[in-house]
Amino acid sequence: MESQKEARILQEPVARPPGASRSQTPNAKERQEGGPVPAAAALGAEADDDSADGLWELPVEPAKRRPECSRCSRPQKVCLCPFLPAHPLHISTHLYIIQHPAEENKVLRTVPLLAACLPQDKCKVKIGRRFSEERDSELSTVCRKSGTLILYPGAEAANLEEFILDSPVYPSTIIIIDGTWSQAKDIFYKNSLFRHPKQVQLKTSISSQYVIRMQPTNRCLSTLECAAVALSILEKNNYIQETLLRPLQALCSFQLQHGAQIRLSKEHLLKNGLYPKPMPKNKRKLRKMELLMNSVKI
Repeated sequence: MESQKEARILQEPVARPPGASRSQTPNAKERQEGGPVPAAAALGAEADDDSADGLWELPVEPAKRRPECSRCSRPQKVCLCPFLPAHPLHISTHLYIIQHPAEENKVLRTVPLLAACLPQDKCKVKIGRRFSEERDSELSTVCRKSGTLILYPGAEAANLEEFILDSPVYPSTIIIIDGTWSQAKDIFYKNSLFRHPKQVQLKTSISSQYVIRMQPTNRCLSTLECAAVALSILEKNNYIQETLLRPLQALCSFQLQHGAQIRLSKEHLLKNGLYPKPMPKNKRKLRKMELLMNSVKI
């Protein structure tokens, strides 16, 4: 009787500490399914659990991030400061970057490179999804000024170069939304503040040099490239565009040398039958794919 009682006690499941892994040894799995477990195996499993108890109490050290350059925000070993201008560019235009929170921690983001090339008082980054007069009075004031533009290719957007020729007030500020195209669209339409500035877009034939990140169409540019083209137009100085694109070119070159691949646009892949994923079943997404294949702006 005593031996039977001891066997029953040994077969009882051993309590695990909170947060312990749910993975089980074959013996533990067999015990859950009600199969017989030899006493020696049960003793071994209990001993393993007891020896692991101390591991749960050990402090977990956070992963150490590589030291970053204070200017370009890149890891110091791959710093891009040699490709930045020795001094911030002299510009009169104020640039506001509205950055989606998902972009803030991406490794290959372009906004830190852009900010490193411009004076701090001329380039401001606002991070968030929703903005209002109560939440950001500065941005609200900027959006209501007659000299403020927002770079967004909506239905009402005017060509930037043509607009400045006819505008009675020369633009002093431009707002650019930083994020994926769906994120930028969400920010624009869900923040009424961004309907106050005049919408403008870039009519340029240049292809994106940000070749390590896939773009929706062949005409899409990264945030840094948009700012480079827009500022060169507003400041009437092509040197600005050349200077701002230099660190982006260096970034892409370095990544390609270390295993990255050139990413063709989704439009190009669809048109040439190279898109690696199955076509979506969702009708809205499928319609977007069809528009891309027919070079229709979405």
